[in-house]
Amino acid sequence: MSANPAGGATRGCVAILTAAGSGTRLGAEQPKALVELRGESLVVHAARRLADSGCVERIIVTHPEGEAERFAAILDSSRVPIELVPGGATRQSSVAAALARIDDDVDVVLVHDAARALAPPELVRRVYEAVRQGRRAVVPGLPVSDTIKRVAVDGAGEGPVVATVDRATLRAIQTPQGFDRALLARAHEAGAARAAQEGDAATDDAGLVEALGEEVWVVTGKEEARKITVPADLLLAEALLSRP
Repeated sequence: MSANPAGGATRGCVAILTAAGSGTRLGAEQPKALVELRGESLVVHAARRLADSGCVERIIVTHPEGEAERFAAILDSSRVPIELVPGGATRQSSVAAALARIDDDVDVVLVHDAARALAPPELVRRVYEAVRQGRRAVVPGLPVSDTIKRVAVDGAGEGPVVATVDRATLRAIQTPQGFDRALLARAHEAGAARAAQEGDAATDDAGLVEALGEEVWVVTGKEEARKITVPADLLLAEALLSRP
């Protein structure tokens, strides 16, 4: 237990690190989180940066079914305890499985994607501190630089432009996302019927909170927290690591 900025006592913070995705779009014949960047798996990069933030007391890593031994062999739990949990059919179901392992004495939960392996410790702290300051759901985001158009798409994903969206108010949302644990648990309980099928499941946990009508607060994200999805993203991540 530690002190909050106002001087009172705070409770614990646990991070859920989702790493159960396949490496198909990355062109890998293994789980995406085990793909290496500069000799270390993406999940190792992500877990280290969570631990380096200084605000995470435990990390729960969701992994593909049958891969517990491979994940356990590479993850270092010497600084922050790490627990492995088999993931589900969707990201939402994986987070729900991890959330069920968190006791009520934890009041802040961070949900992070191993695919955003280079999200820096300072971003983790920024999200955490915003939750501690009273924002019950917090996401990092960056301004959108592309022109965005709403399109009436057909089955092939093509169609006429309906409108050009004002990008000044748009943000590309990243992780880690931070939550009051009780609120996140309530959001997952309310949205549980969506979790089984990929087409229905929430793409992030903030979406489940929004569905409750609760406020989600956006803080400034970081370029390093970009998602690694296709091979070109690995090259960009390598370039980010090479910056002075």
